[in-house]
Amino acid sequence: MLQDREEAESAAQDVFLKAHKALQSQALDVSEPAKWLTRIAVNTCLDRLRSKRWQFWRKRPAPQDEEIILTMAQDRGPNAEDRMFGVEIQRRLVMAMQTLSARQRAVFALKHFEDKSLEEIGEILGLEVGTVKAHMSRAVTKLRGELEDVYRSAKGRTTE
Repeated sequence: MLQDREEAESAAQDVFLKAHKALQSQALDVSEPAKWLTRIAVNTCLDRLRSKRWQFWRKRPAPQDEEIILTMAQDRGPNAEDRMFGVEIQRRLVMAMQTLSARQRAVFALKHFEDKSLEEIGEILGLEVGTVKAHMSRAVTKLRGELEDVYRSAKGRTTE
């Protein structure tokens, strides 16, 4: 959701600190700890996304440095062309996800990256399933529009 590994690691620490403090300060009956912790994680991420101050600390390498890093990596998998295509798809997906609202991004990430059901997403975010479906539909429609040319390129690569 945060699209930055270091930021996600920092957020994870915040999540566990918040959970620990909540358990210490209240006699909580956490019957479903995974859902409770996921909700804390999502809310922490949404808070960070709302606050632009954290972006000052992002330390992602410059695009030209990423290219150098990729060329120095040992080849253990796909060929260079496939890797470059994958990097381009990842870059485009990151850019496309930035066009989504924070709620749409949360719903999409929980569904497609965390493999949560629509019902679980609704419970985590405190939304009705119908609202989750609406956010998911809008997110998918927007991402398809943003990535339409990538779909065409991928289809052309598979038929060659």
